[in-house]
Amino acid sequence: MFRRTKSETATTVPAEPQGKPGGKGRPTPSRKEAEAARKAAFKKPRNRKEASAIRRDKMRTERAKMQSAMQTGDDRYLPAADKGPVRRFARDYVDARYSVMEFALPILLVVSLVGVVFSPQFPWLAGMVNLLFLFMILLIAGDWFLLTAGLKKQIAIKFPKESTKGIGFYAVRRTMQMRRWRLPKPMVKRGEKPS
Repeated sequence: MFRRTKSETATTVPAEPQGKPGGKGRPTPSRKEAEAARKAAFKKPRNRKEASAIRRDKMRTERAKMQSAMQTGDDRYLPAADKGPVRRFARDYVDARYSVMEFALPILLVVSLVGVVFSPQFPWLAGMVNLLFLFMILLIAGDWFLLTAGLKKQIAIKFPKESTKGIGFYAVRRTMQMRRWRLPKPMVKRGEKPS
């Protein structure tokens, strides 16, 4: 007599939909994508061997992405030392100019070989080699100063709120490498203004 009927229990108030009034901000995934994501979430390694294999595969793909980024300059996958617009500008600034430091190592190597090979026959050549070494060191020091001062000035104009800490050493380290061996690869031609 005082029992509820089935029709009374079946009529419940539906809950109001949760979420943002403007929508979720992304398209609904297809059934295939949703099932693949669900399976991937539940697929866990059964033992240490499988876990290490998964970790190796992940590291391999990350390295491949990083190598590709070194060739293309894609900022998303570059190492932390090369990321950011300031580092990109510094690389372009270095790559757009000629530098004494870039050619210093090959020149010094040739000069020292000439000094070692011919100094026993020509004693005066040892003094010339020493003078040339001193001259190259002075040129490198001047180039270093001009590079870091010019770069910091340009960064202060282009990126006034960014820190320039370590940017001079980053630029000098890049300058010491021959242009064709620099990584990330140069994206500007010589003489071109860095953007």
